[in-house]
Amino acid sequence: MDYTQERVATLHDYGGADPAAPTGRAAVVVPMTDREYAGLAPERVFSELERVDPAEVVVPLRAPAERVPEFRDWLADFDVPLTVLWCDGPRVEALLDDAGLAGERGKGRDVWLALGVAARHDYVVVHDADTTTYEARDVRKLLFPLADGFEFSKGYYARVENDRLYGRLFRLFYEPLVDALADSHDHEVLDFLGAFRYALAGECAMTADLARGLRVQRRWGLEVGTLGEAFRLAGTDGAAQVDLGRYEHDHRAVSGPTGLSEMSEGVGAALFRAVEDAGVEVDYDALAERYLDAADRFVRAYGADAAFNDLDYDGEQERAQTRTYADAIAEPGTDTRLPAWTDTSLDADEVAAAAAADAEEAAARAGGSSDSATDGEP
Repeated sequence: MDYTQERVATLHDYGGADPAAPTGRAAVVVPMTDREYAGLAPERVFSELERVDPAEVVVPLRAPAERVPEFRDWLADFDVPLTVLWCDGPRVEALLDDAGLAGERGKGRDVWLALGVAARHDYVVVHDADTTTYEARDVRKLLFPLADGFEFSKGYYARVENDRLYGRLFRLFYEPLVDALADSHDHEVLDFLGAFRYALAGECAMTADLARGLRVQRRWGLEVGTLGEAFRLAGTDGAAQVDLGRYEHDHRAVSGPTGLSEMSEGVGAALFRAVEDAGVEVDYDALAERYLDAADRFVRAYGADAAFNDLDYDGEQERAQTRTYADAIAEPGTDTRLPAWTDTSLDADEVAAAAAADAEEAAARAGGSSDSATDGEP
């Protein structure tokens, strides 16, 4: 436990913090895929959301048509004002295509669609559904800074489970990479990006105006890209981070599809896009070596921290991971981000209505109930 401040305002939980917050003026966005259907962690998340009493819970759902009816039926059992936003239906796809926004699909695109719908409320909270330690007060914690004049808040927490340190992509890639960039560039954006204690956390909150102004990564790198946009839109003085304690959720392998290695490419591209947007000129050839030097220092430090707490730690394995992540250090390439909602021809209510119609059609084809969940307008 500490009480130090970072470059952004840092709100600590000294034991049971549960501040008053404008939950009734907020929408909570919980992106989900069909693999999370009826899981223990999502069950806990939605049970806790029943205690939050938000204005709306928006679930951007990525799933095949045949899974949509049972997903809606399951979510309808929770006592929350629910909008299931099926992101893969033909009407939604047609709206995106007509607006010139067809392209790669992923979590970022789903969240972007939900942000447009959720921003009809004053505040928007975004978090994942895979957290087994989730509590209702997490939403109140994230919202509190917004009621106190901040425009953006980000959650942070310890990733310690089963006597091991997790959060590997943050510890072994993001942290040393930002450190290496800051070592050769004196720029406020790097101070900002380096101030967040868990920059890859999916938990954040923002004002509706900021939500409508975000440019969003389509797939990996959503969280880092959001930080870059928060810097552009709110600046250092408009952002805060909030202590959410200790989180336990899913882990990924390093290699393979959707593994940490693949994720590092998206995270790296989003980070480099953010710093280039702010005017930093990166020497990518020199950066890889500086990153490995910084990563070695971090591995040594985390190894000492693990030993101090009698945790299992394999320093050589962690160094091997850093060598894998170094391959992700490259120019960010073509900018495929979705634009700010304020810069599109799309209407969020039309998107919600299209998603509802797509879901109703999927339910009708499956012979399921057509009124088991609330879709579109709350």
